[in-house]
Amino acid sequence: MESGFGSDFGSAGGAGGKLDPGLIMEQVKVQIAVANAQELLQRMTDKCFRKCIGKPGGSLDNSEQKCIAMCMDRYMDAWNTVSRAYNSRLQRERANM
Repeated sequence: MESGFGSDFGSAGGAGGKLDPGLIMEQVKVQIAVANAQELLQRMTDKCFRKCIGKPGGSLDNSEQKCIAMCMDRYMDAWNTVSRAYNSRLQRERANM
């Protein structure tokens, strides 16, 4: 009985069933990027919901819609700023190695 884990990577290995480390690394990078995006969306949703929705109901009123939109915009702007600063710092540190 196969677990399925090995067969996923084995099918991407190419000729002769050999594993391609480069392809595996790319798959892992994509999976990490997807997980990070999901986490960002979940955190943003939780934060903005707590901030903007006082009394949950069947629909959002106009002020709640505006609050959610502005909160999400600010959250994404802040995340992008931090991400750029972090990536810049990583690049500087790698250059100094």
